[in-house]
Amino acid sequence: MLDIKLIEQEQSKVVSNLSRRNFDVSIIDKILDLNKNRKDLTTKVENIKAELNRLSKEIGVLKKAGKDASDIMAKVAEQKSLSEQGAQDLEKIQIEQNDLLSRIPNLVADDVPVGKSEAENKEIFKWGQPTQLAFKPLDHADLGEKLGMLDFEKAAQITGARFAVYKKDLARLERALSNFMLDFHVARGYQETMVPFMVHERALYGTGNLPKFKDDLFKIEGRDWYLIPTSEVPLTNLKREEIFEFSEFPLSYASLTPCFRSEAGSYGKDTKGLIRMHQFNKVEMVNITPPEKSEEVHESMITSASDILKELNLPHRGVLLCSGDMGFGSRKTVDLEVWLPSQNTYREISSVSNCWDFQARRAGIRFRRDKQSKPEFAHTLNGSGLAVGRTLVAILENFQQADGSVAIPEKLWPYMNGVKVIKAH
Repeated sequence: MLDIKLIEQEQSKVVSNLSRRNFDVSIIDKILDLNKNRKDLTTKVENIKAELNRLSKEIGVLKKAGKDASDIMAKVAEQKSLSEQGAQDLEKIQIEQNDLLSRIPNLVADDVPVGKSEAENKEIFKWGQPTQLAFKPLDHADLGEKLGMLDFEKAAQITGARFAVYKKDLARLERALSNFMLDFHVARGYQETMVPFMVHERALYGTGNLPKFKDDLFKIEGRDWYLIPTSEVPLTNLKREEIFEFSEFPLSYASLTPCFRSEAGSYGKDTKGLIRMHQFNKVEMVNITPPEKSEEVHESMITSASDILKELNLPHRGVLLCSGDMGFGSRKTVDLEVWLPSQNTYREISSVSNCWDFQARRAGIRFRRDKQSKPEFAHTLNGSGLAVGRTLVAILENFQQADGSVAIPEKLWPYMNGVKVIKAH
């Protein structure tokens, strides 16, 4: 959520910045009109309260002197009614203003390229050469089915489309990747954390998933709970509505969870295979930092995600997202894209975002530098480290052999109980 004071004091800059996102900035005028009404009504209510205090004292004086105070008491009753009505009106204005504020995306960092779609994203680095195979590569779905280790048909019978059953060595590979990624992040100072897979709607509001992205979520019928779209939500909310000490930094969390997404609006996209699922596993990185550290931490998170791919010898690149392709709560996002031979292109495998104080304002995440300091909003960052299923996809496609088997990257051998090649059996 943006600071209303910032919108007030730097309206032209805020409007110019949001325009880079192709956002309808007419909402800003509505918010500022509401804010003026809120201020005027606040002054009016405070004046009524002051008048009530004055009249109450006058009643006390009259009664002490044995005089009739009925006229003044009638005025008090009238002022109380005005005060109650004013408070109700003020609450309505505040609710409307907060609702509009909650629908405004984050501002865009200065170095983010202006654009409308992914076509205008900017490649910022590349590692490794795209894999060239001496035979026509199969896509991961065909590979998995030929190995007898991916079953989409049975998953569809059990649940529906966009689900999969993993078997045998592919199930082991999914687990191996999860453990490898968690161990990697713990070695770099992250705190391994297990979190609930269901969250209250207030937690989703805090991270910016609600109200805007309600259609992308799975809600638990009859409860204010939702299945998590990513562990970013519970991890970021670990410090919600807290004022903590500066000495608690750094706050770095890594968590493996399933993620649940309705994939609203993705009809016809990636309908085959594991790229776009309703349920998938992901190792998430979340950092809560003081403002002066967030850009440095953002770079370190990008490096960590890239280093995992390097360890697995997977060709990839980093892409700075343009203003029109960024997430709602992000101020700056870098996607890592891994090479997929069957598609002859790079596909997203990690998204690393710096949200600055946007989520912290929504979730009330604040800290004090010392006992004399006023509370400040922290900065929050999140990133995939990595999407496990998509990493498995990349291994299947880049390490497939002519005979239909799949070699396992050396770094995963200790996690595969000696299995170095996946073969049909």
